[in-house]
Amino acid sequence: MNTVELIAPCHFGLEAVLKREILDLGYEISKVEDGKVTFLGDMEAIAYANVFLRTAERILLKVGEIHAETFDELFERTRELPWEDYIPRDGKFWVAKATSIKSKLFSPSDIQSIMKKAMVERLKRVYGVSWFEESGESYPVRVTFMKDQAVIGIDTTGVSLHKRGYRQMTAKAPITETLAAALIMLTPWNKNRIFVDPFCGSGTFPIEAAMMAAGIAPGMNREFLADKWDGLVPKKFWYHALDEANERMDTQIEVDIQGYDIDGEVVKAARANAKMAGVDHLIHFQQRPVNMLNHPKKYGFVVTNPPYGERIEEKAKLPGLYREIGEAFQRLDSWSEYVITSYEEAEKYIGRKADKNRKIYNGMIKTYFYQFLGAKPPKPRKNQGESFG
Repeated sequence: MNTVELIAPCHFGLEAVLKREILDLGYEISKVEDGKVTFLGDMEAIAYANVFLRTAERILLKVGEIHAETFDELFERTRELPWEDYIPRDGKFWVAKATSIKSKLFSPSDIQSIMKKAMVERLKRVYGVSWFEESGESYPVRVTFMKDQAVIGIDTTGVSLHKRGYRQMTAKAPITETLAAALIMLTPWNKNRIFVDPFCGSGTFPIEAAMMAAGIAPGMNREFLADKWDGLVPKKFWYHALDEANERMDTQIEVDIQGYDIDGEVVKAARANAKMAGVDHLIHFQQRPVNMLNHPKKYGFVVTNPPYGERIEEKAKLPGLYREIGEAFQRLDSWSEYVITSYEEAEKYIGRKADKNRKIYNGMIKTYFYQFLGAKPPKPRKNQGESFG
């Protein structure tokens, strides 16, 4: 089967997590850049990547890479690409998104217009038609310019991969599902360890943790653009991916995953979202403020996204709130705690310097992923029945 290049964009700073996921699926990495990982696969890889990858934003089928400093060059280089290998005679195609960094061609709308004209010219000649009805399936094109070099791909995903299909109810300032999954993967947490989110909001951290624990593929219950591209990605590839997803799933496992929030309505929304995801039986949600955070077991994980104080009136409350977080962490002194926030004085008021700190962009907001590492639980002796959180 022919090898193609696939591009998986992700959050800046989390490329290594996505790279590991792709390698675990069995595909070869060809390039890692800021905000994206490119890998090699066959057409079946389009189905597997869309269904299984937890931290990618979408999957692009790479058409080509060109150099262009003028619009004439852009037209000619775009026209030279083998669009007919991907877009059928009745395909609906357009340049859905163009971005440009440090390049002479910087107007997204002009880039989109010129490229569409070049694609039309190429396909008119190949298919021997004078105009296109574009009545078939969608083939949106995305192009990224960097220093006059453009990478061009067709979007196989459609609605971003962070839309798992379970989050109908959202709290304010929600964290995306892909970012939540990536942050959990940056921790050593596994399904045998306790997981607590004291600011659970719409439940994204606990739900993503439960889906990982139960082996539920993130793309199992949604549609993709490419699942209608029968001539390019046959239906059997999607059936193979979904069959494997069903085989990997085990929702009968026993886990200790908890989500708390001070707002009762938010907790109700989190429960509803967990039910949509099929993991409500794996998570204990409760209305509880952070100053009530405690746990009888000695070892566990806190992974959370507390308020950032983006509004001025909220900013004044942050020192007190982060002091309460610090006091809760002291009560859980042998636990590991992971906090993502844009609040730059978080460590000061938590009262402890993080063991590790990683800068991550949550949308356009620069955030920090503070990692306060606890003691590792002792390994149980052979034939010892007791398990540790």
